[in-house]
Amino acid sequence: MLFNLHVKNLALIDETDVYFGDGLNILTGETGAGKSMIVGSINLALGQKFSKELLRKEDQDAFVELVFTLDHDAQRSALMQLGITAPDDQVVLTRRLSAGRSISKINGETANTAKLKEVAAILLDMHGQHEHQSLLYKKKHLEILDEYGRQTIQPIREQVADAYRACQRIQSELQKFCTDKEERQRELSFLEFEMNEIEQAALTPGEDAEVEADYRRLSNGKRILECTHTVHCLTGYDSEQSAGEAIGRAVQEMQSVREFDVKLEQLTSQLEEIDGILNDFNRELSAYEQSQDFGEELFYETEKRLNELNHIKSKYGGSIERVLELYEEKKKRYAALQDYEQTLKRLKQESEEALKRYWELAERLSKERTAYAKALSEEIRKNLIDLNFLQVQFEMKVSPKDTITGNGSDEAEFFISTNPGEPLRSLGAVASGGELSRIMLAIKTVLAGKDTVGTLVFDEIDTGISGRTAQMVAEKMAVIAKQHQVICITHLPQIAAMADVHFQIEKTVQHGGTETVLTRLSDEQMIGELTRMLGGAKLTDAVKNSAEEMKRLAEHYKKKMEKTTKL
Repeated sequence: MLFNLHVKNLALIDETDVYFGDGLNILTGETGAGKSMIVGSINLALGQKFSKELLRKEDQDAFVELVFTLDHDAQRSALMQLGITAPDDQVVLTRRLSAGRSISKINGETANTAKLKEVAAILLDMHGQHEHQSLLYKKKHLEILDEYGRQTIQPIREQVADAYRACQRIQSELQKFCTDKEERQRELSFLEFEMNEIEQAALTPGEDAEVEADYRRLSNGKRILECTHTVHCLTGYDSEQSAGEAIGRAVQEMQSVREFDVKLEQLTSQLEEIDGILNDFNRELSAYEQSQDFGEELFYETEKRLNELNHIKSKYGGSIERVLELYEEKKKRYAALQDYEQTLKRLKQESEEALKRYWELAERLSKERTAYAKALSEEIRKNLIDLNFLQVQFEMKVSPKDTITGNGSDEAEFFISTNPGEPLRSLGAVASGGELSRIMLAIKTVLAGKDTVGTLVFDEIDTGISGRTAQMVAEKMAVIAKQHQVICITHLPQIAAMADVHFQIEKTVQHGGTETVLTRLSDEQMIGELTRMLGGAKLTDAVKNSAEEMKRLAEHYKKKMEKTTKL
């Protein structure tokens, strides 16, 4: 669930902290008070495009932070697959916005917009007016169907996608292979030349690193010899000034007095050990000097080999390993072109088999979709009746397309009849804005029991409704809120009365400027806000009594619903 929203320096909001609760969280306020900015802030935190005009103070950054607590193991697992751990079962999304750029973070680590949206899809489902307008497009209908039957449909969809990619790969290979005799001969000649060039280079994995090291050593041969000779003299025993000679004398001095004190015995042993180490070092350094060959001929051969390796790498792939891989690919291509007819026959057969495999899986997917479409249609129809579509008929039709895609060969479309005797017609052709919002609510209700998203946000869900329909929408929202945290911006008192947690949004003048302020309402304040929403210009005792009655009935409905759920 969404535990906390923190917003700073954004539009009319100077700074605010909102702590949401379980169940149905309602936000209400006068028109223009800034209700949409709350949902806008959440969207900004989730990666929505930002305009510098939204900065309240242009010389300061805006900041939005969302703190989620995880509700399901499925959420934890999905986040782990994205490489996100959740200490204490919390996920914190932040976004800092300035006039020139924005920085987003997930649990303190910088993240791009694509990653934010992936995480958001696991934690939160945002529903605004633009989304119920998406019901006008058939593509959205298929997405809803696949989400409804996700547990069965998703694995088959993945197999279909794999089969589609296999078809595309083989078809691409077949198209590249189909060439005329003259072009094949040219390619064979060129492949033969390239293979010969790689073969003559006689490459060995890791050789380039060794040759580079040898070249670096040989290039600095003079300096190496001068340095090692100097160090050999300084640490040796050939002069009185050398370290070996000095330490040797020191050892003799210590040995002459070691027997007189136990501490001197220990110090003498340490010095003898130093003398031994230095002696070993000096011998090894001498052996190194004698083993080195810095001759011009060796340097020339090493430089020549290094140039040859660099030339081959730059021409065929950047590394010896990649050059050798490319060589094997060229050998296979060369053999295939030499045996052109047989290879062409094999590729055509593979293409036919891949296409056959695709259609088998696509047909399985289509059957599952058709079965789930029937069940989904019936569940949506029942929920539409609960939302005051009393004589509604609702159906989803799944039909085949002529083309193949990675998502199968189906298209799906919702059809509806809202009046008795009327034929089923395409949803987009008959539904009004208010009807679309209720249809989307019915769909969300059906899907709510099947997904693991903890939080649903509704904005503009009450578009074009009032009266009894508004009451039925409110009851449906209360039902969803028993399974999920729901955050809803509304102007309808029927919906607001169902609130488990109620926030009032007001526009005030402070410090010479206009600000949006959020207040979490007490039970008494909830009645006051409902009175305002019911009363219009004049708030009378009768209006207040109506508000109290509306709240009482809402609480009674929720308690009754709880008892029914337990039974």
